[in-house]
Amino acid sequence: MYSDQTNFQTGADDSGYESNRMSDEGSPLMMSPWNQTCTFQPSPWSTTGPEEDGLIGSLVREEGHIYSLAAAGGLLYTGSDSKNIHVWNNMKLLTTFKSNSGLVKAIIISGDKIFSGHQDGKVRVWKSNNKDPKIHKRIGTFPTFFDILKSSMKSKNYIEVKGNRTALWINHCDAISCLSINEEEGLLYSGSWDRTFKVWKMSNSKCLESVKAHEDAVNSVVSAVDGLVFTGSAEGSVKVWKREGRGKNMKHKYVQTLLDQECAVTSLVVSKGGSMVYCGSSDGIVNFWEREKELLHSGVLKGHKLAVLCLAVAGNLVLSGSADKTICVWRREGCIHSCLTVLTGHTGPVKCVAVEKEAESTVSSGNKWVVYSGSLDKSVKVWSVSE
Repeated sequence: MYSDQTNFQTGADDSGYESNRMSDEGSPLMMSPWNQTCTFQPSPWSTTGPEEDGLIGSLVREEGHIYSLAAAGGLLYTGSDSKNIHVWNNMKLLTTFKSNSGLVKAIIISGDKIFSGHQDGKVRVWKSNNKDPKIHKRIGTFPTFFDILKSSMKSKNYIEVKGNRTALWINHCDAISCLSINEEEGLLYSGSWDRTFKVWKMSNSKCLESVKAHEDAVNSVVSAVDGLVFTGSAEGSVKVWKREGRGKNMKHKYVQTLLDQECAVTSLVVSKGGSMVYCGSSDGIVNFWEREKELLHSGVLKGHKLAVLCLAVAGNLVLSGSADKTICVWRREGCIHSCLTVLTGHTGPVKCVAVEKEAESTVSSGNKWVVYSGSLDKSVKVWSVSE
């Protein structure tokens, strides 16, 4: 199995770096006519100096590896294996709140609510104070204690899980690896190492559905337009699901498998509007599909030497963070992608990345983005990137 509970590559040592990387030569992707090998052009950002490579600064708290981050409204939330969630503003630590639970695997923001997914299989909900952004209060947990108690009364609510055990269907029985939100429907999606994704109604904390999606850990789940949901797994597959119905009648039906490979799928992202789907893998490759071509496989991006651990989309830019300690910035024109720059400076694998538009960015001057990257080197770096 390949998930973030294992090392980054087959044969990787304890530090997470590859010692015996499996060759991709002769694989279908390598021989594909769509195979786009990125030839790196000299870039003013290709050096490691802070002015040349767009590095604004670093945020460091010696508390553990950075596993998750999310940015909105000028605030940055970072989660680590210290169980703390730190809130940053203008490169300064604003406040900290503690989850008193497993390490923080995923963070996502919806309005004034922050959802965090944890090693213990729980989703916790926090609310920021509108008058004082330093104050964050925990307002709930998915599933609620009452729902667990009520559900446990009926034997039909227990399902078989790995290890020949049984568990309540509303409970994740392993670490939560990823979160996604559908704002229009008010739904939260959680993916887990227990091989399922669950669908939650954010307004009342109810679990509406649990889907046995894969035969190995779910490493990524993304809710997209038109009721489509994409999941990526350590088993090496990317699957498409379609949401039908609402409330208690909601069902997510399997539509198709976009990718089925030996290498683990480690990350997924869908562009705004849902026109492009990107998938990062443990072999360092990013595959992509176009919605207009009925999700036909449209190419691969090759710019990393080790596993792609995170992806983000901003305008016409795609960002991929890797176990090779770098972040590749790709610019898309139609379905053609070119490598704009490589951001270097981390001394450990880049585990998570988030993007926010710069406040002063205008159409006339071209979009500029603030990029946040979290690493297992215990730091978060802040970059300025322009299209």
